[in-house]
Amino acid sequence: MIYLKSEFEIEKMRESTLIVSQTLGKIAQKIEPGVTTATLDRIAEDFIADQGGRPAFKGYGPSTNPFPATLCISVNEEVVHGIPSNRKLLEGDIVSVDCGVEKNGYFGDHAYTFIVGEVDDEVKKLLQTTLDSLHCGIEQAIHGNKLGDIGHAIQSTCEQEGYGVVRDLVGHGLGKSLHEDPSVPNYGRQGKGTRLRSGMTLAIEPMINMGTWKVKTLSDGWTIISADGSLSAHFEHDIVVREGEAEILSTFDYIAELSKNSENVFYHG
Repeated sequence: MIYLKSEFEIEKMRESTLIVSQTLGKIAQKIEPGVTTATLDRIAEDFIADQGGRPAFKGYGPSTNPFPATLCISVNEEVVHGIPSNRKLLEGDIVSVDCGVEKNGYFGDHAYTFIVGEVDDEVKKLLQTTLDSLHCGIEQAIHGNKLGDIGHAIQSTCEQEGYGVVRDLVGHGLGKSLHEDPSVPNYGRQGKGTRLRSGMTLAIEPMINMGTWKVKTLSDGWTIISADGSLSAHFEHDIVVREGEAEILSTFDYIAELSKNSENVFYHG
């Protein structure tokens, strides 16, 4: 069931989403060769607690294998759900950091792909195209459109550059739960799918591979990688469907302001 949010609820979501945005800014300050992904995770968990929030991902999932960390940190061919560890980031890595926060009963959840040091132009193009596709999808998230309009905008933006649009993983509604209806695929047909209505709150999150769209899951039960080992990028915003223009609750402004590698920040103002 899809729940339309009141303005009061949207303000509560905005509080949680702000903590996520600020957390990603803190991570931007620390991304550099030699830092471990576990270190980044500790920084995030401490900051979220200081803001009165709760990490939404830690303990999420089946009781037999709950996610063990605050952040999903996915490096290079890892698409999503990478588990922080003692792995050190290397010059030339790309790192997708996904963060979720619950505060006062409402959730925020968004993601950004960082560059470690320097990469070649083809890698930068993958990240920029993925971010551009996110905003193309957001432009379609208006009252009266269909879910397929969002997916089609993302898919066409990325496939025209030869990239693989992951199909096994999708965006989602969010609010009082981390994952709510509807699912928000990053592919689709214009004019098809659920009708969008003002007050719907969505996490739109293209996951785009440099090669195939196919993925596989590693033995830890969480980490998902591109099936051909190609690089993968992931950007995510939380939005409210409105008439005329979607409202973006999340922001990458803190990343742009605080990044140690500002010349390689991918930003769509």
